[in-house]
Amino acid sequence: MIATKSCTLPLAIALATAVTFSMVTAKLYAHGDVTPQAVDTSGLPELGDEWLVENPWRDPHGEHWKRAVEVGSSAYNQNCARCHGLGAVSGGLAPDLRKLEANDYGDEWYLERYRNGYTQSGITRMPAFGELLGQEAAWAIRTYVETRPAEDAVEKHLDVLQGHRDTLSEHAKQEKAATENEAELASIKENLMEIAGKMKTASGAPKADSVASRAAAALDGSDAGVASAAEILTVGLSAAQ
Repeated sequence: MIATKSCTLPLAIALATAVTFSMVTAKLYAHGDVTPQAVDTSGLPELGDEWLVENPWRDPHGEHWKRAVEVGSSAYNQNCARCHGLGAVSGGLAPDLRKLEANDYGDEWYLERYRNGYTQSGITRMPAFGELLGQEAAWAIRTYVETRPAEDAVEKHLDVLQGHRDTLSEHAKQEKAATENEAELASIKENLMEIAGKMKTASGAPKADSVASRAAAALDGSDAGVASAAEILTVGLSAAQ
């Protein structure tokens, strides 16, 4: 078992946790009835039986970063969003995990809670996921959470992103959306990538997995890609507002 150091918990999380425990009733904050859902970690390498002490997929240039984010997104939404909020945006009943530092201290705190859960006054606030979901799922969720953009990251580019969404939505209605708008789509993709590069994470992780980066990746030269990018921006910007 990895010991938790009280000084490693970010101040924002520590304060939020203290307020939560003091103000929220046991009934409202009893998260222990969450039933862990199996996680498909195919595409990620097996990490072995011995638990690592830091995220092996933090490097955005690494071979498995993108797949880790994908797996982590699905795993988080199945097992964590109920308490920690969609997109890791906490509603106040649990710590905002976006602010957990992307370093060894943050990894230590995260891993201790993930493996062992958390109990207070005999009530399970968080179930232990370690033995049930395994190490690969643990670090995939960690990668997804730490790549969440900072709170104002999308807001800074909201007008431009909304404009791209509207343009892409109109193009998606055309029969030959990709070929008839090739030059404009290339320009939009380039701008989306530029915006994605400017977005910062709340955790300090080196790269944000943002609505801009996902929309840019969807623009693959196909008609389906245009429609997909439009949908990504529609859903993502709606959630950000």
